[in-house]
Amino acid sequence: MDERGLGDLLEQFGLSEKEIDTYLAILERGEAKASEIAAEADVSKRYVYSISEELDERGFVEVKDHEVPTKIRAVPPEDVIEKLSGTLETMEPELEQRFTSTEEDIKQFEVIKSRSTVLKRIETLLERAEEEVTLILPPSLLSALRSKLVETVDRNVMVLLLLSGPEAEETPVEELDGVASAVRSWQARAPAIITVDAQFGLIAPNEMLTASNSDANAISLVQRQLVPVIVGSFLGNYWPIAKELYVGQETELPRTFTSFRHAVLQAALRMNQGEELTATVKGRTVSSEDGLETLEGEVVSVRQGLVKPATNSFPVESAFTVDADGEPVSVGGSGAFIEDFEAETVRLSVES
Repeated sequence: MDERGLGDLLEQFGLSEKEIDTYLAILERGEAKASEIAAEADVSKRYVYSISEELDERGFVEVKDHEVPTKIRAVPPEDVIEKLSGTLETMEPELEQRFTSTEEDIKQFEVIKSRSTVLKRIETLLERAEEEVTLILPPSLLSALRSKLVETVDRNVMVLLLLSGPEAEETPVEELDGVASAVRSWQARAPAIITVDAQFGLIAPNEMLTASNSDANAISLVQRQLVPVIVGSFLGNYWPIAKELYVGQETELPRTFTSFRHAVLQAALRMNQGEELTATVKGRTVSSEDGLETLEGEVVSVRQGLVKPATNSFPVESAFTVDADGEPVSVGGSGAFIEDFEAETVRLSVES
């Protein structure tokens, strides 16, 4: 670092240009008389006495005014740094107390050029998730994102996590506990992908997150028309060919779900255990323009590919059938057209 660079750093600690010149002159001599420092820094002798007292108060120098002539000694730099660090640490809790956190504004379309920004964006998206997350990650990032994933699952958000890369299958099951509703692995190195609530999406080349010298860029988008396409690709192309590593615990029932896929997942988990469920569905008959109706009945079958065994007839199918007064009615999520009924909310309860 040259003298200008060092001076710029010292300015950040409140030193003026003349103060910096004087301090550096003292440092270079270690200890010197005021007249010697004045000549070196091209300032007056009176100024040296004045500024030295201020530098003494800040812990940069020691003024030996008990000696004749008075000498000024530079405090060892490690002691100065230690004092400055202590001051910054003391300031931190006070600054934090006064800091008002503002939610990051995510642009509709953005190119992200750094790995650290991608990771920060994934954390931000996980924090915003309210209903559903689909996520493809290299296993090396699992530990960095673990706490955010656990927090997301604890908020009753459905998280489908796919670990990609040759080492994915070797991930210990205990490391997966609580990080997702279901975890799968695929040996190929897939791009890193995250979608949140069918609204937020991010795609990053695998090497951007695994290689130190990658010049690849990621793409972030906020688009309710496009993000569901990414979700469909995740569920239709990646998830079916991946190996199931972990399935989380069933959610406590009764519970109302605004995410239809999450309701289907929980129904499948319960019915795989032999439990009998009742569903109360608010929505409308497919192709109907009428207002909301309520459909209630026992869940008699589930069609899904979210967990094993798969019971769907095509990759992205998520649906269930209820017995409504002896009449089987198939229920799908938003935009359903194959099923009889399009659900907005689903309340599941265990039959007693």
